[in-house]
Amino acid sequence: MSDTLSGADGLVSVPALLHRNATQFGNAPAYREKEFGIWQSWTWAQTYKEVEALALGLLDLGVAEGDFIAVIGRNRPYLYWSMMAAQMVGAVPVPLYQDAAAEEMAYTLGHCGARFVIAGDQEQVDKVMDVQADLPTFEAMIYLDPRGLRKYDPAALTQYSAVQDRGREKRAALEPEMKARIAKLDYDSTAVMLYTSGTTGKPKGVVLSNRNVIETSKSSSEFDGLKQSDDILAYLPMAWVGDFIFSVGQALWTGFCTNCPESADTMHTDLREIGPTYYFAPPRVFETQLTNVMIRMEDASPFKKRMFDYFMGVARRVGPAILDGQTVATSDRLLYRLGEWMIYGPLKNTLGFSRVRVGYTAGEAIGPEIFDFYRSLGINLKQLYGQTEATVFITAQPDGQVRSDTVGISCPGVELKIADNGEVFYRSPGVFVEYYKNAESTADTKDSEGWVATGDAGFIEESSGHLRIIDRAKDVGKMASGAMFAPKYVENKLKFFPNILETVVFGNGREECTAFVNIDLNAVGNWAERNNIAYASYQELAGHPEVLATIQSHVEEVNKSVAQDEMLSECQVHRFVVLHKQLDADDGELTRTQKVRRRIIEEKFSDIIDAMYDGSETISTTTEVTYEDGRKGAISATLDIRTAAVVSVAHRMAAE
Repeated sequence: MSDTLSGADGLVSVPALLHRNATQFGNAPAYREKEFGIWQSWTWAQTYKEVEALALGLLDLGVAEGDFIAVIGRNRPYLYWSMMAAQMVGAVPVPLYQDAAAEEMAYTLGHCGARFVIAGDQEQVDKVMDVQADLPTFEAMIYLDPRGLRKYDPAALTQYSAVQDRGREKRAALEPEMKARIAKLDYDSTAVMLYTSGTTGKPKGVVLSNRNVIETSKSSSEFDGLKQSDDILAYLPMAWVGDFIFSVGQALWTGFCTNCPESADTMHTDLREIGPTYYFAPPRVFETQLTNVMIRMEDASPFKKRMFDYFMGVARRVGPAILDGQTVATSDRLLYRLGEWMIYGPLKNTLGFSRVRVGYTAGEAIGPEIFDFYRSLGINLKQLYGQTEATVFITAQPDGQVRSDTVGISCPGVELKIADNGEVFYRSPGVFVEYYKNAESTADTKDSEGWVATGDAGFIEESSGHLRIIDRAKDVGKMASGAMFAPKYVENKLKFFPNILETVVFGNGREECTAFVNIDLNAVGNWAERNNIAYASYQELAGHPEVLATIQSHVEEVNKSVAQDEMLSECQVHRFVVLHKQLDADDGELTRTQKVRRRIIEEKFSDIIDAMYDGSETISTTTEVTYEDGRKGAISATLDIRTAAVVSVAHRMAAE
């Protein structure tokens, strides 16, 4: 894409980019969606007409410039079009997490003062209706999927297609106003408002301008050579900044096609059918996919398992070097080619990664073992480091400079610096405008010169210029001995094991580290079925003696690995508990982006933490839980506290 295609050429807004694509790539596919098992496709020209009709309909409904329009639902072309249509009429789209509870939605809707809501289906309509009495600015709701809504009050709801029909009918009268509003948009106009995940408190509304979105989309697309012919699968929450940049920003800048799966249940099938060339997933997704691979291999015949283990050994040894174009012995290259035919190729096809040319993971640190596994298969998986406040991109790994222990170099246009306390700061064209209605937090995060505090501790390698993130600055601490405490480092090593889904390590200011562990129900459940072990619930399986013994072996193996790190060797886990429940966003223990809320977990399970440190062998506890229908309940359990073997630092030094 030419450098001349910038704001100076009139491409100063999302609607301007959409119009450019409808003109230049009119017959190329822009959006696809699988519904009722069939893929439907819209070209850029068709997309423009759909968005324009909705924008005209919004004008007919009385949408004013500066209004906030909330968009709630799963990834669908219609909802992406809703955000573009809002921008066409000078309104501000605010996508919300579709799995958020009604009370969470009430906070966001009330905070931004949304006048209009565009809801994907009955579930989202019901959640908004449950809290609408507490939303004084809320006026009208538009729904997309009519299933289940036939008997609802038609005065309170308007169907998406009906809004478009009205727009088409009144085009002659409304088009001049729409064009006038589009003409007012410039680089500093608000493109979208996205709410943070709220790891430590209430979510904050991050205001991003057209400049933020377009400049970041342009530079990141050029960094990885993204093409108009690329395909991406849009399956991550629409409220997350990454999905907005990939599925709207970069899609509009490059003109590539955004593909929406039919549902979360069919996502992996749809992924295989589309075979995206550009793919992003947070570490949790890659961890789950690897777990599923390992489960399948446990069920395979002994011959197949031996063959898999052998060729994966070859892949781990030479795969990343071959991927990066480095010199590899002819014998190893031939072995790898044989492995590609027998193992790697079929496995990538099963995962849906056969065509991936550029893959990224971000959001949290990914375990190096997991990262190296995918790279060894020949998948060009890289790491990037970003934030909502940066319009995603801060650092990324260029091809040929990919390592598991860094997050890459500064993205184009991004400046980095490290404060005296080790905190990472950046500034770039992607730096957010402000936190909405929160001048104090804005000033605390972004200074007068545009430098933004990330809240993460790290350092820049002098030799390579790569940034290494140690942990969240607020999570990095010191053991009682003065040694560094970095919980994420240990947690990522533990999560490499298919049996472990999530873990939280404690130890700041303590003599020893301890941990909570969540088992992966799919992996451990598969093991139980193969061994004819009956269980009635997650709680029962998590407390099974053989499961506890297996998790202990994993912890002790990780301790041996951690002991080799001179800086973090004292972060070995001395005692641990396999929790009786899975950590859940509905219970406030995780964010909607599946990040651990450490402070809340420490408060909620303080009795268990105390027991791990006072020498107790068991702890009886009762925990409040939220059921799928929103009801509250409680579960009680007596948990075993296990003691794991650790490697003494003196022993490690003697071995060296």
